[in-house]
Amino acid sequence: MGVFIIISAGLWGIGALTGAPSRARWSMIGLLYLAVLLAVALVPENNPFGGAFGEWAILGVGACGVVAYRFGLAKLRARVAQSTPDTPKADKLSDAELERYMRHIVLPDIGGTGQKKLKDAKVLVVGAGGLGAPVLQYLAASGVGTIGVIDDDVVDVSNLQRQVIHTDDRLGMPKVFSAQMAMTAQNPFVEVRPYNRRFDETCAQLVAQYDLVLDGSDNFETRYLVNRLCVEQATPLVAAAITQWEGQISTYNSANNTPCYQCVFPIAPAAGMVPSCSEAGVAAPLPGILGTMMAMEAIKELTGAGQGLAGRLVIYDALYAQTRTIVVKKRADCPICGG
Repeated sequence: MGVFIIISAGLWGIGALTGAPSRARWSMIGLLYLAVLLAVALVPENNPFGGAFGEWAILGVGACGVVAYRFGLAKLRARVAQSTPDTPKADKLSDAELERYMRHIVLPDIGGTGQKKLKDAKVLVVGAGGLGAPVLQYLAASGVGTIGVIDDDVVDVSNLQRQVIHTDDRLGMPKVFSAQMAMTAQNPFVEVRPYNRRFDETCAQLVAQYDLVLDGSDNFETRYLVNRLCVEQATPLVAAAITQWEGQISTYNSANNTPCYQCVFPIAPAAGMVPSCSEAGVAAPLPGILGTMMAMEAIKELTGAGQGLAGRLVIYDALYAQTRTIVVKKRADCPICGG
């Protein structure tokens, strides 16, 4: 095959010197390959190019695969570029972004239009702990353009068992800044807005700035407050909770006539009835499973793909590998969204 490579290189060089387009140069090499293949087939032994017919055939199939991939990639890029013709050039997906998000773009339910929606989206994540860690990582990796994260805690060594966005060398650092470092290192094309503070009543205007809120907080007071502010601002909410081996997740969007969090959980448990993770323990991968599900529901909400969890509550039991889905309904007497 050495002779073939030398002749091919010579043809390519001659084409370059004469100004021939690359397509013409590739055509010349292709014709040379067909001639070699024919020669090897007719003179299987002592042919000047070496190699058996099967080896040359495999080489041709591989080359065709590479050409087909490059052709398909070029076509896909052109289709994505044409999907937003009226968008200013700066707002389009760059070549680097197209390459990065290609596995999304080839999905029919997302495509170039859906990826552009992700780039334009703003998502607020409440909590940068067990649930927040995978949520933030996958939102950043997926190309959600603006990601806010609010948490007033710092990284502790006991967090590292499950909060995989944080590392040992960032112990004592506010979690929002630790998460920001990891997210921007993973994807420099996203904007991360860290809010090193507790989520409280003053966060109503903060919620209003975002298209979607994901609640991964670890206490009922915050969960009910996040829900109320989302209802007031007509902002969809994806919320999950975990304990020991179990977790649950749903999407709440009362503005779309589906239940809010308080429709499903009218009254918070009495103090001490539901122990925290520090008291009851939690299996390390569990928040990863539920947090990844939260990120998946966020992608669907933002792109319009598939069917979301509004009106359905998913309960996952990791210990016995069982998943149940319960239909939940809006309550007319709900003090938050009823009436």
